[in-house]
Amino acid sequence: MSSSQSPLFLGFDLSTQQLKAIVISEDSSVVHESAVHFDSDLPGYGTSNGAIRGPDDGEVTSPIRMWLEAIDLVMQRVKSAGVDLSAIAGISGAGQQHGSVYWSEDAEKALASMDPKRSLAELGHLAPHAFALPNAPIWQDSSTTKDCRDLEAAAGSPQALADLTGSRAYERFTGPQIARIRRLKPDAYRRSARISLVSSFLPSLFLGSIAPIEISDASGMNLMNVLTCAWEDSLLEACGGPELRAKLGPEPVPGGTVLGKISNWWVERLGFSPDCIIAPFTGDNPATVVALSAPGDALLSLGTSTTLLLSIPPADTPPKRFTTSHLLAHPTTGDAQIAMLCYKNGALAREQIRDRDANHDWEKYNQLVESTLVGNNGYMGYYFPLPEIIPPGVLGEFLFSTKDGRPTRVEAIPSEAHPRAILESQFLSIKSRIAAILPPNSPPLQRLIVTGGSSANQTIRQLAADLFGMRVYIAESKEAAGTGGAVLAKFAWWKQQDDAGAGTFEEMSYGDVERMRLVAEPKAEVTKMYEGLLEAYRACEEAVVALCQKE
Repeated sequence: MSSSQSPLFLGFDLSTQQLKAIVISEDSSVVHESAVHFDSDLPGYGTSNGAIRGPDDGEVTSPIRMWLEAIDLVMQRVKSAGVDLSAIAGISGAGQQHGSVYWSEDAEKALASMDPKRSLAELGHLAPHAFALPNAPIWQDSSTTKDCRDLEAAAGSPQALADLTGSRAYERFTGPQIARIRRLKPDAYRRSARISLVSSFLPSLFLGSIAPIEISDASGMNLMNVLTCAWEDSLLEACGGPELRAKLGPEPVPGGTVLGKISNWWVERLGFSPDCIIAPFTGDNPATVVALSAPGDALLSLGTSTTLLLSIPPADTPPKRFTTSHLLAHPTTGDAQIAMLCYKNGALAREQIRDRDANHDWEKYNQLVESTLVGNNGYMGYYFPLPEIIPPGVLGEFLFSTKDGRPTRVEAIPSEAHPRAILESQFLSIKSRIAAILPPNSPPLQRLIVTGGSSANQTIRQLAADLFGMRVYIAESKEAAGTGGAVLAKFAWWKQQDDAGAGTFEEMSYGDVERMRLVAEPKAEVTKMYEGLLEAYRACEEAVVALCQKE
C-alpha cells in the first residue's frame, strides 16, 4: 500500500451456509460486499444448507476443501468488482463458533510453501494432505452427549464447569467434539498435529502458518478459563489427554493483536501489499458485538430464535456464571465480558400467537398489544412450542392469573391478552436474568440494539424500550459479523500506528460514522411497572418448570 492510498480493511464471515467478504474504509463505511453460497455456488460438495449430516446419529460436518474453494471464489469476486487489494491494510473476520479443523503433520510445511500458480482448493495443494480429517465438525453437531456428561463429571458438576469456562458442556462446543474424535477416531486424533477453530483456520491461510486461537471464540470450547483467558489443564486432560495442549498451540490471544504479515501467496497471486497485517479472527457472535455495540450495551436478536448479547464493562467482581447462559471473554476490551442468552422459542412462537389470536395479521396483533394495559390485567402466558433452552426442557403453553397477588394457573385467558402476554413473558425472562448476571453496582445499561425480523415492528420495539428501561436502536447494516471482522482488522492496524500503541477500541471508534437509528425511548413510569412484575414472573416460571418436571 502506498503512503498516498487511504487504507481499506477486509473482513470475512464464514458462516454455515456462505462465506462473505466485507471491505470497509478507515471510517468503517462499507465499500464492498461479496458472498459465496455453498449449496448453489459450490454444488459439487453435496451440502444441504452448507453441511453434511451423518453418517453417525447427530453428526454434522462441512467439507474443508469447500471452504478453501469458497475463499478462492469470493476473492475473485472482490477483485473483479474493482477493489484495489493493494490498499488492504489489514485482514480479520468471523467464523461460525465451535467448529474445528484438524491439521496434519504436513500442514505447516504445506502452508509455508503455497504455490501462487495454484488455487487454495486445487487437489494436492493443501487438501487432502494438510488435514487429518477432510471434514470439520460444526456447531449443528449433536453427537457428543456422552462426552458432555463425561466433561461435566470431570469438572465436578455442570455448574463447576460453567464457573470455569463460562458455560456448562454443550454438544456443539469444541471440547466435547475433540473428546468424541479422540474416542471414536483415535488414528485421526493421533495424526492431528494442530487443532484450529474455524476462526483460527482462516487467518492460518493468510499467514502461511497456523494461527493461535482468539480469546472470545475460545470461550465456546469448554477448555479455556473464561476469567484468566488461559487453557485450563484439567479440562484439556479430560477432553484430549496430555497431548491436547500442544495440539491447541499457544495460549489464546486477544482481538486486535497483529499476528504477522500476509504470506507471499496472496501478494503474488492477488496483488495484496506485503505490508498487509493479519489479525486474529473471532466467532460470529463476538464479531457482531464488535460491529454493533460497546461495553454497556445490550444486543437483542429477534429472529427465529431469540439471542441476547450483553457487553459487560470491566468490574471488580466478575459476572456470575449460570448453566442456562454463556459468558465469553470480550474480543477487544481486556477484563470485559459478553453474556449470552439463547432461546429457541422466538419469532416462531410469536407468529403462532399472531396466527391464532390476530387472524394471521401483524397489524391486528399490534393493535391488540397496544389496546391492553401494561401487565396485561394480571394475566401471564408462557409459550414453548419447542423444548426451550431457558428454562431448560420446558414445553407447552402455560397460563396464569396474578390478580390476587399470587400466581394461579388458569385454563384460559382472553384471546386478546395473548399477543401482549407472549412479548411480556419473553422479555421478562431476559430482564430477570440480566439482573442476576451483572456484577453488583454495575452502571445502568446504555442502549438496546435490536436486530432480526421482529426488529422492524415498532410495537415490539416500544414494548422492549419500556420493559428494559433502555433506548432502543436499530443497526443499518445487516452484515454485522463480517463488518465486525473488518473493524477488528482496523483495530489491529490502528494500534500499530505511531501514536496509538495501547489505545482502546473505544478511542479508535470515536468519530466513526454512527450507523444506529434511535427508534424507541422508554417511559420511566412504565419501566417502573415492569420492575414490579419481575417477582410474579419468576414465581410463574418456577411453577412452569415444576409442572414440566412432573410430566
